[in-house]
Amino acid sequence: MRRWQDWAAVVIGAVVALSPLWVDTNSAAMWSMIVLGVLVAVAGLANMMAPDMDMVVWAMGVLGVLLFIAPWVTGYADFGGAAWTSWIGGALTVLTALVAMPEGSRMHIGHHHGGGIASHG
Repeated sequence: MRRWQDWAAVVIGAVVALSPLWVDTNSAAMWSMIVLGVLVAVAGLANMMAPDMDMVVWAMGVLGVLLFIAPWVTGYADFGGAAWTSWIGGALTVLTALVAMPEGSRMHIGHHHGGGIASHG
């Protein structure tokens, strides 16, 4: 539970999910932000509990992309605060997932013993 990327995902998700409390939204914006924000936060929590599951990091990246495109897809790009929250939250989620991926892969590789060219000799 020490990886900053997981905590960042939880915070980003919580901020996005709660942001309809302080930014103007329509129904599509509100529900898109709540659902995607909660899913990003859950992905961060899931990654804390199972850091070896690289699929969670990939899912987090996909959620970030969905959050980024949501203002255009669901029609709230004209709601400045909501749209910018989605764009920034989505971009930060994707960046967080990208930074977490190599670390997650290294952790996974570290659990395997033997193999490779160096062990043959």
